[in-house]
Amino acid sequence: MEQLISTPVKNIELILGKLLPYFSIGLIDVALSVAMGQFIFQVPLRGNLLLLFGSSAIFLIGALGLGFLLSVTTRSQLLASQLAMVTTFLPAFLLSGFMYSITNMPKAIQLITYLIPARYFVAILKGIYLKGIGLKVITSGKAGGLIKP
Repeated sequence: MEQLISTPVKNIELILGKLLPYFSIGLIDVALSVAMGQFIFQVPLRGNLLLLFGSSAIFLIGALGLGFLLSVTTRSQLLASQLAMVTTFLPAFLLSGFMYSITNMPKAIQLITYLIPARYFVAILKGIYLKGIGLKVITSGKAGGLIKP
């Protein structure tokens, strides 16, 4: 930590140096997922690839920002990773519509899913990838008919 403090690096450079590698890895993961979907599983991409990457980049910025906030506010790396797991991964995995259909959840849980950003990201990804929706549908808030306004 003392070495980090004594380096002639500005705050913004330090923050970008910490976040840009994870952002790049996230976009590489998206590219690998798209490639595997098309070439291994033969699932055609019906929408715009640039829109897919753009929406993924926006989601990544938000997720990395939340992760950065958690890491700054906690005192240890263990606590930060546990808090990140509880506040992001588990709700996103269980309540986004990725694993379980939101329409089959109890009404109270369905209302809670509106607070989970991954719900919207999954709906946008399904819409772009499987239905070929465009930016007009996404900005209207009805991504593939999966999100009710």
